Parts: sequence; structure tokens; C-alpha cells
Amino acid sequence: MTPVISATGLWTPDEMISNEELVASFNAWSDKWNAAHAADIDAGTVAPKPHSNVEFIEKASGIKSRYVVNKSGVIDPDIMRPVIAERPNDQISIMAEIAVEAARQALDRAGRRPQEVDAVLCAASNMQRAYPAMAVEIQAALGIEGFAFDMNVACSSATFGIQTAADFVRSGSARSVLMVNPEICSGHLNFTDRDSHFIFGDVATAVLIEAEDVAAPDHWKITGTSLKTVFSNNIRNNFGFLNRTAPEGVGASDKLFVQEGRKVFREVVPMVAAMINSELERLGLVSGDLRRMWLHQANAGMNRLIAAKVLGRDATPDESPTVLDTYANTSSAGSIIAFHKHSDDFVAGDRGLICSFGAGYSAGTVFVEKAA
Repeated sequence: MTPVISATGLWTPDEMISNEELVASFNAWSDKWNAAHAADIDAGTVAPKPHSNVEFIEKASGIKSRYVVNKSGVIDPDIMRPVIAERPNDQISIMAEIAVEAARQALDRAGRRPQEVDAVLCAASNMQRAYPAMAVEIQAALGIEGFAFDMNVACSSATFGIQTAADFVRSGSARSVLMVNPEICSGHLNFTDRDSHFIFGDVATAVLIEAEDVAAPDHWKITGTSLKTVFSNNIRNNFGFLNRTAPEGVGASDKLFVQEGRKVFREVVPMVAAMINSELERLGLVSGDLRRMWLHQANAGMNRLIAAKVLGRDATPDESPTVLDTYANTSSAGSIIAFHKHSDDFVAGDRGLICSFGAGYSAGTVFVEKAA
């Protein structure tokens, strides 16, 4: 059976933080920290915390704002993290809740009832818990039969999830698969680190992958997929159940998101561009056959350079749209947001590429063609 994308869904938090607000909170925290450690700073044994600024953030990333599930905790200099109340086990978890919202939108757009879906994949960079799987909770909340499981390939989770779902369809294991990406990235971000405090935002996306013979006419053929992983420590998060009893402050800096940004840029850009070009050749296509590339929304500079290496010139905003400026980096959901918001103008025969890349290193490509 031929797999297609029937529809997508997007859930966006109500609260948003501008760069100006984020900088003000960071600088207030930095001043408080420097005052508390003044003696050590004067003695030269501790370096003072620098200020952040809007110009630095926009030049480094292209980000201007981000949506978050909790704003008050993030911008409070005494907290500097989202405050999300723990829910009892008899209530739906927040990660499942936002995934369900995105999923229902995708199902509605496809004219599909939950009872017609065979499987649920929850693909995200961080899971709220180890088990029961988030996907199974989402499956239960939607009233879907069949099976469900979680998968984590960091920022590439969505494209890996699409290929996994497509493979289920190709093999006949399922005819309709719901793949969701609930990303509460603010929960693993160190808001006291000047070099990364601005990177992430929160969101949830959903993609419905189905057999072409059961999909609505307005769908996208999946014409080719490819996946790649290369081990690297340059993007890492060491939080896990084995370090839950560590004394306060011991190793805390590596229990949240950390990266060697320059190394990531230098190593990932050529890897992803080469992967896209190789897949174009395998499919018998050239870059000019692509009307649009929906790239992972991690860094504006990375996207510009990857697109240029594929096209042989700078891409126009229409050829490589950006949602990074308003959503920030939303990990696996970024390329799906771009596809969701910038694909309605395609006509039959138009081709495009969904591509994600991130920690691992990992990268995934999904080539699509608008159906007649």
C-alpha cells in the first residue's frame, strides 16, 4: 500500500515570551547571582554572569519570540523555569493533553474518526515519564484501538516517526497511523545559560499517515524517506532516572539541554545537505523539482546554508519558510509547523521536502508530492 499524509494538526500555547521579556528576566537573574557571589568575583575565583541582549539573540538564532506552557515561572528571576503542576494519575498528563489537541485537529481536517485509526506514535525529544507510554495514554484519550508506542530521536523524531508510520502502511500492519509530537521544550532548557536561554519554545503537532486508498483526495503522497544517525556529544541532555538522587547542584548543568553550538553548525549543515542531495538523486529528482523545503526550525543561519547547498543559491522565503522567529526551536515539531502553516498553496504535482535534524546526530527527510 502507498503511504500518504492525509492531514496535520497544530496546538499552540496561549502564552508567549518576547526576546525583550526574556532578556529582562535573564539580566535580573544575572545581577542577583553576581551580587550573591560578589566576594568570589572580586577575588577572581568566579567569573561574573554576563548580560544577554535582544541583538545577540536575533543575530545568533533568528528567534524573536516563543510560545510556552507557563510564562510566569520562566520570566521570574527567582524561578527561571516553567512551573507546571504535577497531576494525579487519574487525570490526563499535560503532554498527552496537548498531543490530543493537535491530533483532534488533524483528524478533523482529514474527516477521520478516532475509531478508524489503527496506531499512535508519540515521537518527541523528551517524554514526561518512562511508562506507561505517552502514546498509549494519548490512544486511550482519543478512543483509538490497535497499538501505540513512544519513540525519541530528539529533534528528528517527527521525520523518523513519519517513516515508521509509512513503513507500517507499506507492510500492511496498519492503514491509518497518527503520529504526534508534543514538545514542552521549556522544561529541559536552562534559562540561566546566556548561550542557550532563548532557544526553545513549546508546541504540539500531529501528522496522520494513511494508505492512499482510504485517504481523502486532498492528501500528500510520500514519495521517499531517508534516515541517518551519527553519534555525537555536541548536543546532550543527561537527565534520567539513574541520576534522580544526585545531590542538589551536583552535575546539574548537564541535566538540561547543553550543546557546542559552533561544532553543531559546522558538522550538521554539510551532513544534512549531502543527505538531501543524495536522496534527490536516488529519487531521480533535482533541486529545481522542489517547490518548497520545510526545514527543521533550529537556527536561521543553518537553514539558510542548508537550503543554499541544496539549491545552489540562496532560497527565497517562499522556498524555505521560517516559523522559528515566532515559535523558536520546538524540536521535532518545527518542520511540521512549517509544513502545516505553509503548504495550503500547493497544487497537484507540486513537490516538497520535510527535513529535520538534531541531537544524535540524527536527520530525516520526507519527500512529498501533492496529489491530484
